[in-house]
Amino acid sequence: MRKNRMQGRIALLSVGLILGVGLEGMVASAAMTDNNQILKTAGVASILEATFTEEEYIAFAEASKGASWGYTNLGIANVESVNLNVRALPSTSGKLVGKMRAGAACEVLETSEGWAHIKSGEIEGYVSEEYLLVGPAAKLKAGELAKCLAIAQTDGLNVRKEANTESEVLTQVLKGEELEVIEDQGEWIKVALDSDEAYVKAEYVQIEEKLETAITMTELLYGEGVSDVRVELVEYAKQFLGNPYVWGGTSLTKGADCSGFTLSVYKKFGVKLPHYSVSQSKMGKKISTSELQPGDLVFYSKNGTINHVAIYIGNGQVIHASSPKSGIKISKYNYRTPAKCISLLND
Repeated sequence: MRKNRMQGRIALLSVGLILGVGLEGMVASAAMTDNNQILKTAGVASILEATFTEEEYIAFAEASKGASWGYTNLGIANVESVNLNVRALPSTSGKLVGKMRAGAACEVLETSEGWAHIKSGEIEGYVSEEYLLVGPAAKLKAGELAKCLAIAQTDGLNVRKEANTESEVLTQVLKGEELEVIEDQGEWIKVALDSDEAYVKAEYVQIEEKLETAITMTELLYGEGVSDVRVELVEYAKQFLGNPYVWGGTSLTKGADCSGFTLSVYKKFGVKLPHYSVSQSKMGKKISTSELQPGDLVFYSKNGTINHVAIYIGNGQVIHASSPKSGIKISKYNYRTPAKCISLLND
């Protein structure tokens, strides 16, 4: 009889931890409300029906303590094929400040009149409560969605083909990079490297469970991970769309040639460039077209000699001072075959 009472008490504690309430609150609620209804609401109706030992109940309760993934009041975007809009004001006419993909997590700060004030990643704003899971439902959903990640704790972390230090290094990742964990093998962690499997030394990574967060409008427009300075540079350059092309010019309003245009745009951001496309191509860090980010420079050549330069603005496009006929315009980055790409921004 004593053991059964202990099991029931520990079970209530476990449910209370999932619900975010204390043991006393659960016991008081149980005295006033039908126990089965409480447990069904919690999403764990089978817990008292299960035959667990005292030790198993305690282990369950301990595991439940960390089931919020760093959130005090967890919310999960409950949408299907579309993103959940995050707005600056609690209104459908409020300015969009970000979007939450299906399953993305947030901290629910408060709710009022059908809107939830949330914070997710770098975004703070309002979402419709209709499309947000909270409470036990959010925790249960989050348990399905949380990804186990190996986070590099050192620059140049070797990612190897096999779990030994003599194995081929497939690539290296920078500090802070995240690799999805397939299996913790003790000394080595098996991780996903795109569609392949690989291994990293356990001592050089930190294992964490994480939930996805909201995407900023900047990320939506330019790609994830694009810095503010790159966005500002691109938006600045786009102000001069349609302005004239002038051979040898450096004026963004009265006229510039291709290298004069890039020279003047970069000058605004403290980067000094020579007024000659060949000379500009010898600066910065050479990158491939697959590494292009908004703000990088793309060069083109004629008969093997670089003769034109443009600024990459994202979405496969460049802005450039093209010709006297078209002036400053936007084109596909590969409207001509790129000869070289460089990055000048230290972000």
